[in-house]
Amino acid sequence: MSASILLRTWVVVAAGLVCPAVVEGQVPSVARASEQAEHTASQQPPQPPQPPQPPQPPAPPAPPAPPEEGHPSHKPADPAPYPPGQPPPTGLPPLTDEDRKAAFPALNGQHTVHDDAVFTYVLFDQLEWQSGGGGSGFSWDTKGWIGRDVNRFWFRTEGEAESGELGDAEAHALYGRAIARWWDLVVGVRQDMRPGPARTWAAVGIQGLAPYWFEVEATAYVGEAGRTHLRLETEYELLLTNRLMLQPLIEAEIYGKADPGRGIGAGLSSLETGLRLRYEIRREFAPYVGVTWNRKFFGTADRAKAEGEETSGARLVLGMRVWY
Repeated sequence: MSASILLRTWVVVAAGLVCPAVVEGQVPSVARASEQAEHTASQQPPQPPQPPQPPQPPAPPAPPAPPEEGHPSHKPADPAPYPPGQPPPTGLPPLTDEDRKAAFPALNGQHTVHDDAVFTYVLFDQLEWQSGGGGSGFSWDTKGWIGRDVNRFWFRTEGEAESGELGDAEAHALYGRAIARWWDLVVGVRQDMRPGPARTWAAVGIQGLAPYWFEVEATAYVGEAGRTHLRLETEYELLLTNRLMLQPLIEAEIYGKADPGRGIGAGLSSLETGLRLRYEIRREFAPYVGVTWNRKFFGTADRAKAEGEETSGARLVLGMRVWY
């Protein structure tokens, strides 16, 4: 037997031991299986398309298990029935007129805030030493109030002293009421102590903050024997820095009739202007330096000349402005 025949015989025997089905011809080839699958598919009729199935509703929840014997049920009790035509009860008492009045009280013109405290304010606007016109002296101008936001008691006092003697002094006691956001109406009395005989005046006026931040005081007076008096005063604060301020001021006085006892003539009596430069060491305390100029007019100037007094002049002022 040749070598090739022996080799072929060994290969056939080995293949039979590993996979007998291959030797016996029982396993179809891959190509034959594919052809059988295509033939089977061609013999079956085409299936019509299936319509989409509607979504199934969720299953109802399982009923709660009955309570065990000896254990109470936790199911809430059914609400008590209420008469038809009425809303169901809410657990709150019915709203009454007293409740509405308590929630919305009458403000009587007050500000719509819960703040009705009493406050105080005192301003020494001018505490100064003056020099000029052949003399020197001390001058003051003070004002303040106590009260609430709308109703207040106001006081004013001003005067001057020269050579240790009180030359001019007056005081006001006024009731003030806010009539607008920046304005107060004041009524009260004024008492003049010097010069000449004491005078008492009824006073009515307006004070406040005008447009462009001008502070304004306008007060009219009526005194005994039909005397009348009008005083106009305005000032402005110009901020040069956060602490350095320049304050111009002008004040005019007009009398309806002459008062010889006090050296005052009818008409425009006097005009005073001033310019003060202050530095606020603190907001409540500020020293200043400045200059003032005053002039008397008409009958008042004539009476001053007759007494040998000057009718106009300028003065240097040094002082401080304090408030609390």
